[in-house]
Amino acid sequence: MSVFASLVEHLADLLQPLFGASAAAAAIILFTALVRLLVHPLSRAAARGQQARTRLQPRIAELRRKHAKNPEKLQRAVLELHAEEKVSPLSGCLPSLCQIPAFFLLYHLFSSSTIGGEANGLLSHQLLAAPLGGRWADAFGDGGLLGGAGLVYVALFAVVAGVATFSYRLTRRTMADRPVLPAGDAGAVPGVGALTRVMPFMSFFTLVTVAVVPLAAALYVVTSTTWSAVERAALYR
Repeated sequence: MSVFASLVEHLADLLQPLFGASAAAAAIILFTALVRLLVHPLSRAAARGQQARTRLQPRIAELRRKHAKNPEKLQRAVLELHAEEKVSPLSGCLPSLCQIPAFFLLYHLFSSSTIGGEANGLLSHQLLAAPLGGRWADAFGDGGLLGGAGLVYVALFAVVAGVATFSYRLTRRTMADRPVLPAGDAGAVPGVGALTRVMPFMSFFTLVTVAVVPLAAALYVVTSTTWSAVERAALYR
């Protein structure tokens, strides 16, 4: 934690001439961009994996018909097919999983009053009028939604809503072009139909995350979500 806090402080010092009192917020955005750059090769691999899984869907549908009465044999056959084609069913999860440590580092860093036995100086930093260690609920006690901190959150929610709407449309289009299962076969696996209906709305859950975590962690989420939307539009076009 101390090392990470020093990294954020040094980045903030470098950016202070450009961003003034909001330099720490800019440092978090820059840190998020660096994390996403490191994860980008995994995102490209996930896109290739998705395309490969799409090509395999007709063969998987045939296996379902062939082993409809033997779920264990079906599972083995599908795993063998993935191994044969060198396709990992979990490749799409890797970019998100690799970002979890960075998110929790920021969350704990801006939720702790002390670091290494000393007062956490990062809590004094702000994004405009909103403390980076504060939460959306704190804005109601500091002028409400029309106060300085409240307006910062209104802007963040507007960005998240816009990105979520874009991601929703992109997911709907992608699922129409590359369905998880061939048409008429969604009922072959219990729950797949419901998952298919819910998946396009997943981006809107980011609104809840932004509302309950410290502003610093919310900035990470908003920046990463925006990056993901642009990245998916480029990789899955």
